[in-house]
Amino acid sequence: MSESETQYLKDLWPVTDDSIRQAFESMMSDGSWGRYHGPHCDRLRSELSAWHTIDHSILCSSGTAAVELALRAIPIAAGDEVVLAAYDFKANFLNVLTLGAVPVLVDVLPDKPVMDPDQLASAFTNRTKAILVSHLHGHLAAIEQICSVAKSHGVAVIEDACQCPGAVINGRRAGTIGDVGVLSFGGSKLLTSGRGGALLTSDASMAQRVKLYTQRGNDAYPLSEMQAAIVLPQLRQLEIRNQLRFSAAERLCREMDASSSLHQTMFPANGSNIPAFYKMAFLLSDDFPVSNREQLCAVARDAGIPLDPAFSALHLIHGRRRFRAIGELRNATKLHDHLTVLHHTALLRSADQLDQMAHRLIEIAAAHRR
Repeated sequence: MSESETQYLKDLWPVTDDSIRQAFESMMSDGSWGRYHGPHCDRLRSELSAWHTIDHSILCSSGTAAVELALRAIPIAAGDEVVLAAYDFKANFLNVLTLGAVPVLVDVLPDKPVMDPDQLASAFTNRTKAILVSHLHGHLAAIEQICSVAKSHGVAVIEDACQCPGAVINGRRAGTIGDVGVLSFGGSKLLTSGRGGALLTSDASMAQRVKLYTQRGNDAYPLSEMQAAIVLPQLRQLEIRNQLRFSAAERLCREMDASSSLHQTMFPANGSNIPAFYKMAFLLSDDFPVSNREQLCAVARDAGIPLDPAFSALHLIHGRRRFRAIGELRNATKLHDHLTVLHHTALLRSADQLDQMAHRLIEIAAAHRR
């Protein structure tokens, strides 16, 4: 087995630690894993609400489903407009279309994968009903500023925290600052049950709309008892693991400072602002050949480094009749061409392994700059 294959095995996610093993053993003993209704979903709802200091936690089948349900909670109807960043997860765009609404795309901040709040005012019309804002790749959107603008225009805010559970923004958990927040428990996420998600809100009317839509004699968007039981011990360890990943990200930035081809601008962290890393963004220099990005990532993966091209910009992969764009979206276009992302499993490696990975990334980027 090669060194890179050995490292991939070490990076397998999720971690099967004693708490996960005990959760499975307990479910096998009491049979709760196979029930429609049992203790685990109720316990997870309670702990999510307490941990986030919100009134309602609604479990569902995926982060994508959570975004759809959040849109329905507002509620969004056919012909309404929803503003989102031109650089975002594709499913968010498609969820807006699913409800018959129109995505309105605004640009991101320069070299950062988060919405530029100064673009919002020009995006609003009398049909604007919501802003869908995502925290991505270790960067936190200016959610408080966005919410302030939204409130002045009577527009709701959906806060997508699928990539950053446990992140802190001015002392508040990500996902709790907008009118409704969403989490994902997908297979590679920081909290994982293979599939699943959750909505977070303190708005009783929104919570009630979701329940009326999903409860049809049974739950149409369910998270199973088995999935809930597996998320619980991970939630209790999330702060510790987030700190490990953050420290690793800082170390990589220090070690890679000499690289002019591949660099990362860390979100400024302090006691009030603490990002979480599902993926860590590395931006290729302006003079790096765009056509070499795929090969750079492939060589990095062969070396045991889980580096991939980042999201495609939404305005470049969808027909213009499906959305309305504000401006030329130049910053999102640059990310489409130049951004790469490192998967969070690499951030749980030892200090020596992190240093080796940083130096190898510098070498690989330099070799593909030509």
